[in-house]
Amino acid sequence: MGTVESLMHWFVKHKKTLAFAESCTGGKMASLVTSVAGASNFFLGSFVVYSNEMKEKVLGVSKETLLSKDAVSEETVREMLEGVFKRTSADYAIAVSGIAGPSGGTKDKPVGTIWAAIGERGKSPDVGTFLIDGNRETIISHAANELLLALLRKVEKGIPPFPLI
Repeated sequence: MGTVESLMHWFVKHKKTLAFAESCTGGKMASLVTSVAGASNFFLGSFVVYSNEMKEKVLGVSKETLLSKDAVSEETVREMLEGVFKRTSADYAIAVSGIAGPSGGTKDKPVGTIWAAIGERGKSPDVGTFLIDGNRETIISHAANELLLALLRKVEKGIPPFPLI
């Protein structure tokens, strides 16, 4: 059984729901989940908030956070996650923002930098960062897959998602 099938099994068995806020992955996590028949039994959907404007307007990320901390930051993914919980009935959520490249990287935040928050409603989220080498497609795909696997480890075994193993 693959990651998504295992997630579906756990979420359906425990009668829990899931939603995402995706920036750099552009809906890839949602695409992976919805590729499995029966996903509608636990998956509510994904906010694809690629621009800062959408992060603000759709999820309520503060303009101050985006200006002072940047879209690719711990603070931004925390606020994105909060936005998912405020706007849905999801029990669990993942928020992700990063630099998929090939441009946009800096010395402090090179291409492949990913920030993510994984949380359960009403509990303090797990937030972390990681770096992925590769081209744009590889970065997006790897980030989506790693975050789904991290969520699975968290819900099934209680293993903290970060650092990614």
